[in-house]
Amino acid sequence: MNQLNKASRISPFEIKEKLIELAKGKKRITRTMLDAGRGNPNWIAASPREAFFALGQFAVSESRRVWDEGDLAGMPNRNGIAERFQNYAKENPHIPGMQLLKEIIDYGINRKQFERDTWVYELVDGIIGDNYPNPGRMLVRTEKVVHDFLSKELYDQENTFDLFAVEGATAAMCYIFETLYKNHLLPKGSKIAVMVPIFPPYIEIPELPNNAFELVKIMATEIDEEGNHTWQYPAEEIEKLKDKEIKALFLTNPSNPPSVSIKKETIDQIAQIVQHDNPNLMIISDDVYGTFVEGFRSIMVDLPFHTIGVYSFSKYFGVTGWRLGTIAISENNVFDKLLEELPEKKKEDLNRRYASLTRTPEHTKFIDRIVADSRDVAMNHTAGLSTPQQVQMALLSIFAMLDTNNEYKQKTNDILDRRMLRLYEGLGLSKKHLPNNADYYTEIDLEIWCNHYYEKGFTEYLLENYQPEDILYRLAEKSSIVLLSGQGFLAPEWSIRVSLANLNDEAYSRIGQELKEVMEEYVMEWKEGKG
Repeated sequence: MNQLNKASRISPFEIKEKLIELAKGKKRITRTMLDAGRGNPNWIAASPREAFFALGQFAVSESRRVWDEGDLAGMPNRNGIAERFQNYAKENPHIPGMQLLKEIIDYGINRKQFERDTWVYELVDGIIGDNYPNPGRMLVRTEKVVHDFLSKELYDQENTFDLFAVEGATAAMCYIFETLYKNHLLPKGSKIAVMVPIFPPYIEIPELPNNAFELVKIMATEIDEEGNHTWQYPAEEIEKLKDKEIKALFLTNPSNPPSVSIKKETIDQIAQIVQHDNPNLMIISDDVYGTFVEGFRSIMVDLPFHTIGVYSFSKYFGVTGWRLGTIAISENNVFDKLLEELPEKKKEDLNRRYASLTRTPEHTKFIDRIVADSRDVAMNHTAGLSTPQQVQMALLSIFAMLDTNNEYKQKTNDILDRRMLRLYEGLGLSKKHLPNNADYYTEIDLEIWCNHYYEKGFTEYLLENYQPEDILYRLAEKSSIVLLSGQGFLAPEWSIRVSLANLNDEAYSRIGQELKEVMEEYVMEWKEGKG
């Protein structure tokens, strides 16, 4: 029991490694391990990848046109490249992805009014990867088309914001916290609010010794009339944000693991508190699962002045290995305002820090400070996400913009819907539809389950004699199934997370059935003990 108590205090992703060991143990000969602890989707957006590789073939032909010496080729030439692409596309219609690539390039020329050669050259030179990213924050036209996608899906068409292309959402969070700290906006020991449950590393970053932030937990404790979690935040929890000592609010929306987006009434309440009680509140919102919720609106829509929006392409498009993410900050924002209001001594320190970037470092925007800090300022000239990564991001974005009927979105949502249905059928439970639910994960509270479906007295027995991890260890050892504890996400102690993204549909029926069997083993132990 002591070992389990110790385990409950470490990251659920570290506990998962022990569960995988058990799941691969003596049962491995007869049972296939099912790891539903991973958030990595088992689908990919194939069409924009085909367009990417078709572009790559054209780009290499352009390089060889300039200089062809066997294994060695030259750098692509801008002049006339758009016309050469049109001819290439006509001559090679059989190449997978060529038609989509043509539509993507036409999107830039016709919809965005990009100069033809400049646009095609940005894509070709970017995919070849023979130049440093320029500008370092994001390629110029790539930023505009990614802006289109993020506006459509997350941030609303009315908002104008600057983007920084980064290596996924986790890199974005690291960069943001570093710059907030370095610029005296979030000094060591600051009080910050975190809306929980949340992705565990986002709790662990503030607790690192260099940060040592005082965490105020905003808990999603709302319960419906039947005693089930809605994973929403009661008004009294949101009221905590009236404390002016809270400098920053940190959230994942939709949440991880419940994957439920925050209801509009709560966003309105936060907006009122910011307006009347905490006007300098800085908000950082990771919206990675927003693309799975119909009509999703990031908190950045209602509080653009106060919010940094973080998005990862990884889950929706199945590109976790590509490491594609963005930081979005409105052109007019509280971060730049707070920089201007710093004491003169701190401003002087920061001017020295960013002096190598410009003759007027005091005017360096917060987002450009993030870019510089990502390379310790001195290496700012080498900042920026690799250009092939940025090109893939541009192709994914335009692919989504061209999909005016949202056929791709519907396919991903259908996958999650049917897996959720199979899981709950296996459990023998009815799945109540939650408004704003992304269905990417589901969070099952075993304590509530036991209260609803087993005899009175069993829940008390279970809580007194076992730890939540006992169920996970038994499930792994008996059935070769890996799930994650919700406790590490600051979810209820007896909750468990099931990822609906990374296994085949039929696996979820088995997971539901096996989890139910394990729980009934505990019921039998309790009954035998009573007898």
